[in-house]
Amino acid sequence: MNAALSWMKAYVPDLDVTAQEFTDAMTLSGSKVESYRCLDKNLEKIIVGQIMKIERHPNADKLIVCQVDIGEKTIQIVTGALNVKEGDKVPVVLDGGKVAGGHDGGPLPEDGIKIKKGKLRGIESDGMMCSIEELGSSRDMYPEAPEMGIYILPEDASVGADAVELLGLHDAVFEFEITSNRVDCYSVVGLAREAAATFRKEFHPPVVEPSGNGENIEDYVQVEVRDTDLCPRYCARVVKNIKLAPSPQWMQRRLAASGIRPINNIVDITNYVMEEYGQPMHAFDYDLLAGHKIIVKRAGDGDQFQTLDGQLRTMDHDVLMINDAEKEVGIAGIMGGENSKITDEIKTVVFEGACFDGTNIRLSAKRLGLRTEASGKYEKGLDPNTAFEAINRACQLVEELGAGEVVGGIIDIYSKKQEPVRVKFDADKINSLLGTQIPAEEMKGYFRMLDLGFDEDNQEVIAPTFRQDLHCLADLAEEVARFFGYDNIPTTLPSGEATTGKLSYKLRVEEIARDVAEFSGFSQSMTYSFESPKVFDKLLIPQNDKLRQAVPILNPLGEDFSIMRTLPLNGLLTSLSTNYNRRNKNVKLYELANIYLPKSLPLSELPDERIQLTLGLYGEGDFFTVKGVVEELFDKLGMAKRVHYQPDCDRPYLHPGRKADIVYEGMVVGYLGQIHPEVADNYKIGDRVYAAVLDMPKVIPFVDFDRKYTGIAKYPAVNRDISMVVPREILAGQIEDIIAQRGGKILESYKLFDLYEGSQILAGHKSLAYSITFRAKDHTLTDDEVSAAMKKILNGLEKMGIQLRA
Repeated sequence: MNAALSWMKAYVPDLDVTAQEFTDAMTLSGSKVESYRCLDKNLEKIIVGQIMKIERHPNADKLIVCQVDIGEKTIQIVTGALNVKEGDKVPVVLDGGKVAGGHDGGPLPEDGIKIKKGKLRGIESDGMMCSIEELGSSRDMYPEAPEMGIYILPEDASVGADAVELLGLHDAVFEFEITSNRVDCYSVVGLAREAAATFRKEFHPPVVEPSGNGENIEDYVQVEVRDTDLCPRYCARVVKNIKLAPSPQWMQRRLAASGIRPINNIVDITNYVMEEYGQPMHAFDYDLLAGHKIIVKRAGDGDQFQTLDGQLRTMDHDVLMINDAEKEVGIAGIMGGENSKITDEIKTVVFEGACFDGTNIRLSAKRLGLRTEASGKYEKGLDPNTAFEAINRACQLVEELGAGEVVGGIIDIYSKKQEPVRVKFDADKINSLLGTQIPAEEMKGYFRMLDLGFDEDNQEVIAPTFRQDLHCLADLAEEVARFFGYDNIPTTLPSGEATTGKLSYKLRVEEIARDVAEFSGFSQSMTYSFESPKVFDKLLIPQNDKLRQAVPILNPLGEDFSIMRTLPLNGLLTSLSTNYNRRNKNVKLYELANIYLPKSLPLSELPDERIQLTLGLYGEGDFFTVKGVVEELFDKLGMAKRVHYQPDCDRPYLHPGRKADIVYEGMVVGYLGQIHPEVADNYKIGDRVYAAVLDMPKVIPFVDFDRKYTGIAKYPAVNRDISMVVPREILAGQIEDIIAQRGGKILESYKLFDLYEGSQILAGHKSLAYSITFRAKDHTLTDDEVSAAMKKILNGLEKMGIQLRA
């Protein structure tokens, strides 16, 4: 949104600030100024001069010598311009002054061009007469300026006066970055209201006076709205006896500053009101409307329509059209038609001021490939109550400019009236939210500055319909914060759990997982959540496996990114493959990443989004390296004593004999093992690959950060070693369960220190050796106590078919 400071000052007369002061204050109060441009930049010592005499240059056929009256004296200026004559009043830059640019209209130099007294082909020249381009502007802003030549000022210009002021160039144009919820600020009136509140000045909006003759508009035109869901309000007025002419300079200047090229008074009025109120308008040639009727309805599929830009466009049933009794005459809210445009022969015009559904306008404009200034405003969702005031403002301007005769009355079809929103006011809650101590009356003062009403009886703020962003107490708190000043709000700690400064429980667990992986030599990997369906084949996932039921992407970049991943291995294996093929010998990677498991397909609700810790390595390391990292993590999370490993897990991407589910209290919380050689080959990794995956949502409920510390042992420990011949199918974990269950209170620890399988051991068996430590906290253990505990352990082992080695 572009707006000139002079236009805003028309509604805030006491606004006396520099462009930089305006930028800083407006940005702090919530109307961010992206940039600004001072129209008088590098314009110095430029005054009004009158050419008194013109002579030919004695030494150059294409130059003339002018005697120019500048008020206090007459100076001589040599120029090559051919459009000047004696008596013309022109802008003159004096010796030592500056102009913004060259006469060719090219890019403006940053520091302008300094003008010095000198000689041209031997004749003294004491200054320079300026073209509009040399003044930093263009013919778009000053259409009366000659294409090539000196700008001629009005005859009533005062000689010696400030020419820059006379041309309205002591001004600045601001580019605002307006958020979509502040539709009211897509207008100069809205921005002026914000400026008045920001600088604590009086706001004087345009006063719209009743207009129109004694006739009745119903005798001229009828309006029918068939699709009220897409057009909640439609207003129309008629102006006859049109007198097309250029609009006045003040209107042309304001439009040009907003980036709109002036055309004629009727078109300029509609554009002017669009910028002033943020309400797009359209003008139809009354004589070209068949049946003098307007019908608002959806288009038919495949309908062809030629817009004002001369393009033939194909409609569909979701595009809202403006029709007369026989044909379409405009695309609602986007662009009018070639068949009803304003021409020089127009006699009577129908003004349209309507409110259309913003979502429909945006979608229609996108499908048609036609985005206009009007559609850009409509798609934000305009206030239907503004349409009525805007169309009356347009008719008022018609009368003020003498552009035609306004027919009395207005057609106003308002299907569902929009009412102001009431929001409960609670000063204490606002102060609590902001961390301030602002009196309630001061808050109400801010609301009054913004034209918000207040119901004292019910303690409610009444938000006008143009403020569509105010719905709850938090919105009111934002208004208070904006005008109290964000920089004035004291620094306070928020109330609640976050005040302690800790991470959330979930993030603390994930941070520990990250630390354990990195301390163990793993580097963090980050991979895409989007994958290819081919991943399932590479991982040997069966066709009927639930993992193949992935969430599809509606607008994928391609097949390789067409589904959301259901398991995390592909990304990590791809990263390991990249490292392997770049000849990195020993690589350890980990990732904390989400998988997405749909509850049903097609999706009827959000999928189950689960974060999983994935470890992967090749080179130095094996199954037990990965298992050690997992056990270290469980130890840090207070879960070490209840973890078991079940080798009979059904995971096709793992080696059949080197895999296990990780089980905690009967629940599978993850898995680990060697990647199946065929899978490793699919990823072009020519080495053994080991991986572990932990499902963090299953792990987190069991995490225990409580730590109980005991003093240093006062009494000695007793160690016992046992060596056993164990059937191969019995796991070390099963043996350790027996030791832990039967060791009693005096059992302190146990450790596997030897594993042997070979010819000296009975076929189908293996040899395991454990060191078991006993200690009592309150006395020195006796042989009888230790022997009794060992006997219980050995009895339990014997029941499993385990024999002691001699």
